[in-house]
Amino acid sequence: MTVRVLLADDETLVRAGFRVLLERAPDIEVVAEASDGDEAIALTRAHRPDVVLMDVRMPGTDGLTATRRILGDGRLPGVRVVVLTTFELDEYVYGALQAGASGFLLKDLTPDELRHAVRVVAAGEALLAPAVTRRLIAAFTAPTGPADEPPPPGLDTLTVREREVVALIADGLSTMEIADRLRMSPATAKTHTNRAMTKLGARDRAQLVVFAYRWRLARLPRSW
Repeated sequence: MTVRVLLADDETLVRAGFRVLLERAPDIEVVAEASDGDEAIALTRAHRPDVVLMDVRMPGTDGLTATRRILGDGRLPGVRVVVLTTFELDEYVYGALQAGASGFLLKDLTPDELRHAVRVVAAGEALLAPAVTRRLIAAFTAPTGPADEPPPPGLDTLTVREREVVALIADGLSTMEIADRLRMSPATAKTHTNRAMTKLGARDRAQLVVFAYRWRLARLPRSW
């Protein structure tokens, strides 16, 4: 299956570079390019790509606003967004995930990492750069982290197995890796994931990562 991608970045050379790198893979096709958030929204509605690679800082409507509008559009249920930026700042991490992005990557990734990111997100997995994940851990487990909020209603209804699956998702494991770790079928691992998402009100796996660290479902490395 070919993964259809839309590129949104205000720099022409960046878009051209991403297009060349992505289309070297026979299973990836760039269907459109946008230079700002408004154009990204319009072209996403017109082309309905599988994945939008969205820059954060663009003139006019920025990438986070465009992401919220795309993912909040009921006519675009299958579209996923990966936010790309050169800025490793907390506000972008929070903004991207709260907007519903399935991934957050820094622009210094390698060509293979870029193509892998597109495939992973198109397959329904979450993708976060390791440096970004470390910031998430620090922020969402800190007493003075993001705005205080009550726990999601379904938190106490998670089964032991569902908690294990969520913790492994937060560790960065794919569905196949979770299945291997817990000695279950991939279909069963996916069922536990979907049930946890429903109970917690998470839109996708990326938001499960946020819940995992915010509500102590993930196991923190000892050095943190």
